[in-house]
Parts: sequence; C-alpha cells; structure tokens
Amino acid sequence: MFFLILGSILAVLHAYVWKRMVKDTTRRGRLRRVLSAALLALLVLLIAAVVGPRTLGLDGASWYAWPGYLWFALVVYLFLALLVLEPVRLALRPWVKRGQPPPDTDEPARVGRRMFLARTGAVAAGAAAVGLVGTGLTTALGSPNVLRVPVRLSRLDPAFTGFRIAVVSDIHLGPLLGRAHIERIVRMINETEPDLVAVVGDLVDGTVAELGPAAAPLRDLAPRDGTFFVTGNHEYFVEDTAPWLQELERLGMTVLRNENTAIRRAPAVLNLAGVNDVAGASRSQPPDFDKALAGLAPAAPTVLLAHQPIQVAEAAQRGVDLQLSGHTHGGQMWPFHYAVAAAQPALAGLSTVQDTQLYVTRGAGFWGPPVRVGAPPDISVLTLTAD
Repeated sequence: MFFLILGSILAVLHAYVWKRMVKDTTRRGRLRRVLSAALLALLVLLIAAVVGPRTLGLDGASWYAWPGYLWFALVVYLFLALLVLEPVRLALRPWVKRGQPPPDTDEPARVGRRMFLARTGAVAAGAAAVGLVGTGLTTALGSPNVLRVPVRLSRLDPAFTGFRIAVVSDIHLGPLLGRAHIERIVRMINETEPDLVAVVGDLVDGTVAELGPAAAPLRDLAPRDGTFFVTGNHEYFVEDTAPWLQELERLGMTVLRNENTAIRRAPAVLNLAGVNDVAGASRSQPPDFDKALAGLAPAAPTVLLAHQPIQVAEAAQRGVDLQLSGHTHGGQMWPFHYAVAAAQPALAGLSTVQDTQLYVTRGAGFWGPPVRVGAPPDISVLTLTAD
C-alpha cells in the first residue's frame, strides 16, 4: 500500500513537471523527446533509490541512491514552485492571447508570449528548487545542532538535579549515511558529558551484515549511567530485528524491550522505561505499556523512551512523567511539517499531554532525500531539575 500510494504521488508530480517544464517550454521535435526521456530516466532512478536498497541490499546502492534521492527532493520543490506560479500564469493569460512577442526582450520574434511565459516560469521554478535543495542538503549533511533543554519534573529527588539525558533519534545508517556519520554523533554526544544517552529508534536501514561496521563507533559512547535503546519503525523493515538488538547490546547499549530499569543516586531513584515501536506489532512484538511500566518505584518519576510521539496517549494514561521520542524528523522538508503535525501530537520540542511532558527530537540523520528544509538535525541534552 505504501509503495502504491508513493508511486501514484510520484506519477502526478512528474506528469505536472513534464507539462510545465518540458511540453510548455519546447516545440515538438527532438529537444522535447530528449527532455521527456531524461525526465522518465530520473523517475526510474528515483524509484530505484527507494526500492533498490531494500530489495537488492546496500552493496553498490549509493551510486544510484544519491542522485535518485536528490532528484526526489528537486522534483518535489519543482512541483511546489510551479504550483505557486500558477496564479501568475493564469493572470497573464489575456496578455498571452494577444500573441505578440514581449517588448524589450532578447527572445526571438518567432517565440510567442506563451512560450516566453512558460520558459520564464520554468527558470524561476528551477532556480527556487535548486536553491532550496542546495540549502537543505548543506543542512542535512552538516553537524547536528546541540540543543540544551531544561525539564522540570515535579517528583524528581534533589539528588537528580542537573541530571543530563542526551537524546538522539533517527540516525538512519544506510545507503547514504555511514560510519563517519556515527563517529561525529558519538563525538558530539560525549562532548556534552551526559549522565545517560537515550537512542529512541530508527538507527539503521539495513542488516547487521551490511551496517555492523558502520555502527561500531557506538561502543565509544561514555555516559555515566549507560546508553539505552528502543526500536523505531525502521528497525522492523529488515527481515529479522533480533540480530540488531543483539549487536547493539554487544556494543554496550541496553535495549529496553517493553522493560524498565532504575537509575540510582542513593537513596534516590529515577525510573527509566522503554516500549517497542508500534511497527513491532507486525513481528508479534507490539508495545506493551503495562509490562514496560510494571514494578516501578512508585514515588519516583518515570522517563519513558518511545519512538513515536503518538505513543504518549497511553503513557499519559499511566502517569508517565516524561516521554522521549523522535520519528517526526521535525517534518524534514517543509511543507511536510504540516502533514507530520497532523499525524502526531507534537512535531518537535517540549510539550505537555495531560500531565505527561513529551520531548520530541528532530533526529540526527534523515530518511529519503538527504535534504532538510526548516528542520535542522539535532542532538538534545535534557537537564532535569526538581519542580
């Protein structure tokens, strides 16, 4: 169903871009055929980038995944830019129908007003799309922002005042991001000197055999009270999730599979729990809040790791004090922010759902196009204080 919907959207995008940027800007003949063939080839490359790594494996995938995903971003912004220009095109239709070449231009007299307007719009849309994608590419591939966020917890014992939790999510090791990406994230997290690291899902897009060496620097994370991991939906895209969970534990991370543990500052306690992602239901590993929250110290605050913000509804029903999530990428590419915000209770940052605080990180990587527009990557360091 996902690929059917995505395929339909891509078909509409490319048909519209072809109409406005190829058919409307050229006369019948060789140039139109060449440009049409090039656009079709780019569509095929895009589909290969989306489907190929998942079906054929990651070996050799980067050579077509990079251009395919970059074209994905470009065609989206070409489509949007052309849509923005539609009112201008419609407003100028009476001028176009007069059929005379525009005055004071370098356009040959044989090129009519309609084609001049179409070409001008295509150039403007192309410039806007290239500018946005170029800026977004630089943002996505640059170092994540380190956000320092104070969080007050009413039941926090003073012994935990100043306790720092580094939250990172959506690293997305895969065909476009590898070992150097993880090394940078590990270095940046360690520089913040956190007490605890929470990796809240979507770490990998591939198997241990393909990405194990790239993930190896995770063993260098050095928080005082440990590194903890919960699954995201992408952990269930591989054929078997168990090898990754075993590999992460080998690298020194504690995987919370509907489980909890106690973080201690004698005699005080901080409850830490984690639930599987909702996608785990497809592998008979659904989130189980009752199991994850069983046996907690009743007077101590509870911090829950859950990949998707939408899981906060159940957390709030059970009196969780703070939920840490990712998944949204902060929207990653404007204007998709609005669609993500409609599907999740929060897009990014700190908010409150009933009596539960929810913190959502924008993530330290990207999925699909290596582009972030209006949603810079981040590593968040939450400092707990007593209310």
